[in-house]
Amino acid sequence: MKRVGSYLLFISTLFSRMEAFNIYVKRTIDEAVKIGINSLTLVAIVSTFIGMVSTIQTAANMVSALIPKSVVSLVVRDMTILELAPTITSVVLAGKIGSNISGELGTMRISEQIDALEVMGINSASYLVVPKVIGAILMFPLLVIVAGFLSLYGGYLVGTLTNVVTGQEFVTGLRTEFQQYSVFMALVKSVVFAFLISTISAYQGYFTRGGALEVGQASTAAVTNSCIAVLIADYVVAQVLI
Repeated sequence: MKRVGSYLLFISTLFSRMEAFNIYVKRTIDEAVKIGINSLTLVAIVSTFIGMVSTIQTAANMVSALIPKSVVSLVVRDMTILELAPTITSVVLAGKIGSNISGELGTMRISEQIDALEVMGINSASYLVVPKVIGAILMFPLLVIVAGFLSLYGGYLVGTLTNVVTGQEFVTGLRTEFQQYSVFMALVKSVVFAFLISTISAYQGYFTRGGALEVGQASTAAVTNSCIAVLIADYVVAQVLI
């Protein structure tokens, strides 16, 4: 509980004694590029193969002649939008982005760059962390949208190429009883996950003490704690929004 309280106090310091707005704009754009553009290839590969595997495994379990083939894409669609796209993508990004944020801030801490900012009268927590948090909140929903599209497209490709399901049947399943609210839930999850991953990773890196070994340990703790937070938040958000 002590660490939770320390984390909450850290969050509160992010929005006190903030610098001028224009200072954050360029830094936020730079962080958005690092978080979003630089993660696009990883997200694309993971989501495409998840969609392919989901389609193959779902079709393999549709053994009854009474079940239309379009049900395959319906199941894949709902799994992708509600869980696979937001949650799995965020867990993958927790490993890439979380370790990067924690390692960067941890290195700045042990090299006394953060202390130098404090000496100059700058709120280092706000100056360094807020652009990362805003950049993550802006880019995670976009990455989740890309992940969802590529996952469904990967399922379509593998389904049609292996003759598991025809293109027409796959599209029919995608359109059957589609709920727009599911997309809203996925985007809400992505925003919550972005905030948790960026702030938890920043917290671990910001309070690093020691040397290079401790920076590595902080990065490991950032990824582990972020993944746990994402899974807990996934349940809480689903319970609240359903």
